[in-house]
Amino acid sequence: MIRRIVIILLAVFLLVPAGLAEEDDDLEITDILEFVPDETGEKLTYDSDGAVIMTITCTGDFTIGGDNYHHKDIFTPELEAHGGDINFTMENVRSILASDNLTIVNFEGTFTDTKYVPEKKKGNDFLFSISPSYVNVLTDNSIEAVSLENNHVMDHGEEGYEDTKNTLREAGVVYSNSEETGIFEYQGIQIAMLSYLCIDRYGKPFGGYDTFEEKVEADIRHAKEYYPLVIVSFHWGQEKLYVPTKNQIRLGRLAVDAGADLVIGHHSHRIQPIECYNGVYICYSLGNFCFAGHNKPSDMTSIMFQIRFRIKEGAVSYKDFRVIPIRISSRKDRNDFTPTPFAPGAETDSILGVLRNKDNTRDLPYAVTDIPLTFE
Repeated sequence: MIRRIVIILLAVFLLVPAGLAEEDDDLEITDILEFVPDETGEKLTYDSDGAVIMTITCTGDFTIGGDNYHHKDIFTPELEAHGGDINFTMENVRSILASDNLTIVNFEGTFTDTKYVPEKKKGNDFLFSISPSYVNVLTDNSIEAVSLENNHVMDHGEEGYEDTKNTLREAGVVYSNSEETGIFEYQGIQIAMLSYLCIDRYGKPFGGYDTFEEKVEADIRHAKEYYPLVIVSFHWGQEKLYVPTKNQIRLGRLAVDAGADLVIGHHSHRIQPIECYNGVYICYSLGNFCFAGHNKPSDMTSIMFQIRFRIKEGAVSYKDFRVIPIRISSRKDRNDFTPTPFAPGAETDSILGVLRNKDNTRDLPYAVTDIPLTFE
C-alpha cells in the first residue's frame, strides 16, 4: 500500500489534535464492498454507505539475524541459501501484507553492526542482530510499523538500540516504545501506537509514575484525547504458556478501560486466547511470526490477526476481524523462517482449538470462541 504520512512523536509531549468525531451508530453495515483508486493510485475499499474500510494486520515476534557474541547463527545460512535476498522470509505472506493498510509486528532484535554486548546481557542464551542494510525486509513487504518494546531490543546496548531506531526512521518505518508513540495516518485518520515491555515492571515505579500501570493508563488516556484510534502492544506473560497470566488480563483490560481500541500481545512464543472486553479485542499472544531463535520450536504454529475499521466523516468504528492460522516455516521438518498460512483443514482446526480451549480460557469470561477465518 502507499503510505500517506508517517511520523513519530513523543507520547506525552508532542501529541497533535486530529479532529475527533462521534460514531454514527445508526449506520447499517453490509457486505457490499467497492474498490476505487484514490488520487495516489491506491485502491480504496468502500462499504455500501461510502465508509472507507481500513484493514490492519498484527503479528507476533519478528526475530531475524544471528548471535555474533555466542557465535550461534541459524539464520544466515538460510539467508545465503536464498542468495542473500532476505525477502524469502515473507514470500508466502507478502500478498496478505500488501493488501492491507497497516501491518504491525513486534521487532524483537536489532538492526546494528556493533559487536558490543552489555555485561548484563552476556549471560543470555541468545542475542539478536542483523545489519541495517536488511531493513528492506520490512519496507519491501509492506510492514509499516514495529513495536520496539521487548527483551531483545537492548541486546547490543544503547548503541545497538539507537542504530535500530535510526535505521527504521531512515527507512520510513514507524516504531513505538514506552517513551515514543508511533503515528500512522490513513485517509485522514491518525492511528496512535503505544508499546510496553511489561516483564518485571508490574506494580513498580516507572516513567515518573508511582507504578508501571499508572504510566500505561495515563499514556493511553492522553493519546485517546487526540487520536481516534489507539493500538497498544504489550510484551508480557510467560514463555511457552498458552494461558494469559493474571497480570496480562488485568493490564489488558486496564488498557481498554483507558481508551485502547485494540490490544495485541506477544512474548510467550505460543498463541493465547482472544478476548472481547467492552467491545475491544485483546489478543493475549500472537505467538511467533518470523522467528530465528530456534531451528525447530516444539510448536511452530501461530496466527496473524486482521481487523477492519470503518472510516466515515472523520469517525472510526469497528467492522470485523479474522485470524489467519500459520506455521512459522514453509517446512514441517525444520524452521526456515518463512511464515506460511495453512489451508482449511486439520492444522487450522487445531489452532482454533487452542484459542477456544476451556483450560486456556478459564479465567476469560469474555473469551472469543467464534473465530472467523474470513471477513464478513
